[in-house]
Amino acid sequence: MAHIVVTGGSRGIGAAAVRAFSRRGDRVYFLYEKEHEAAQAISRETGAQAICCDVASSEAVKAAFSRIGSLDILVCNAGICHYGLMSQMSEEQWDRVFAVNVKGIFHCVNAATALFLQNHAGSIVTVSSMWGRVGSSCEVAYSASKGAVIAMTKALAKELGPSGIRVNCIAPGVILTDMCADVSHATLDALREETPLGRNGTAEDVAEAIVRLAETPFVTGAVLDVNGGYIM
Repeated sequence: MAHIVVTGGSRGIGAAAVRAFSRRGDRVYFLYEKEHEAAQAISRETGAQAICCDVASSEAVKAAFSRIGSLDILVCNAGICHYGLMSQMSEEQWDRVFAVNVKGIFHCVNAATALFLQNHAGSIVTVSSMWGRVGSSCEVAYSASKGAVIAMTKALAKELGPSGIRVNCIAPGVILTDMCADVSHATLDALREETPLGRNGTAEDVAEAIVRLAETPFVTGAVLDVNGGYIM
């Protein structure tokens, strides 16, 4: 039985990952910030332990990981987006996107590494986005932060590899989660038509990829595109 931590585990891709690991019989902890009712529902459904934690806070992350005695896999999924022209974005909004999407990984990886080193082994999967590869208009902060996640993944793979810790990244495409709630049906249809596999993705598609990449023993520093071929 592996011990797993998933950040942003109360909904969307994170919740699907919690379900996927729990189905295997793993001991799963998941961090969430605001969705208390959703988190408790996931906990009741899966048996996973919900821990309220803002990953942008180093103290909150340290407190959360102090409740975890052993760790095999860390999934850094927590993330937020901001849609709109960069010229109309406040500095506070920009900073918050980076605090969650990038600094959150910094905090969680540092906390997890101390646990991984007890066994000289571990696996980290970060969640970026295809927009971290190619950028998206009106999502400059999100795209930039997700590009940083890819760079962090590759650098950490080199830094932590000698300690037996693998670090890989998933880059989802258009995934039908809450982040798409404000996207029009027309836009989603257009994106689907541009996707070679002829559909937009689901949280379960990404969760399956996370589980497989987390367990692949001789892969590190990789970025796996889960986008139906939208970008190649």
